[in-house]
Amino acid sequence: MDQAKGPRKGRVTGKTNDVNADLIAVVVAVNDAGPCVLTIEQGDTLPSGPFELAHRSLQSGLRAWVELQTGQPLGYIEQLYTFADRDRIGANERVISISYLALTREDDAGASGRRSWASWYDYFPWEDHRSGRPSMLEELWPRLIEWADGADDGATRFDRRRRAAVAFALDDRAWNEELALQRYELLYEAALVEEAKRGGDSAILAPVPGRSMSADHRRILATAIARLRSKIKYRPVVFELMPPLFTLLQLQRTVEALSGRLINKPNFRRLIEQQELVEKTGATTAETGGRPAQLYRFHHAILDERPVAGTKLPLARA
Repeated sequence: MDQAKGPRKGRVTGKTNDVNADLIAVVVAVNDAGPCVLTIEQGDTLPSGPFELAHRSLQSGLRAWVELQTGQPLGYIEQLYTFADRDRIGANERVISISYLALTREDDAGASGRRSWASWYDYFPWEDHRSGRPSMLEELWPRLIEWADGADDGATRFDRRRRAAVAFALDDRAWNEELALQRYELLYEAALVEEAKRGGDSAILAPVPGRSMSADHRRILATAIARLRSKIKYRPVVFELMPPLFTLLQLQRTVEALSGRLINKPNFRRLIEQQELVEKTGATTAETGGRPAQLYRFHHAILDERPVAGTKLPLARA
């Protein structure tokens, strides 16, 4: 028996059906290379395990599985979404997947036993626009249009084209970084990702670039990316990913890494200061390679003073 995964005891029994309840963690950190996610099983699986009767709560069960499988203690955590699609995991049994988003400060970017940190852009390369629009989108758009035009009726063709245009910024539309889940779901529906085979579509021949994941884990990761990109705009959760002391440039680079977009530097700093999200420590660092940079820390009192506070993302739209 696999000690790390354990037996499936999270079973809800009805008169005719048995349902398993799995707890799945999307543990996010940011390192010098960008946003990364904690994985096991050669990077294709998120930490997870069944909800058991011995678990005091869903969260305590999730924390126990993550620490057992990876050795990573969890700090900030919030429930993400519950998935119960019968045709999305490639198994004969029915599974309810209860997912959570956890934020941590990554202290080990290498593999350790069964765990490893992987860039989330390895799974979603079309989401990283920090160096400009990814060239793969130029190749992807014709395939989406071909899929849309292959519908049997005009209404479906129109709807597919509209959704593709909105999600992937076709027809001179602006790229919306918060639509990460919609983009993945559209690629799944168009049978352009490897996971679509598990849903019964065997017609997929050349999946788009991007690492696949086991079961429905890449979909869950896309959900977490969309949630976090939205949430950093109205809650200061980005500081859960920052060291205790940081420069404003480090903070900007972290927000850019999460959003996959570049930020206007003067506007970003002005908004951060106007919202009083950070406070000076009086210390400086020379690790930036230039003149000594001011070190800041998160202004915790802001959580009590204002119910909504975030980075607002003054994104560079060029």
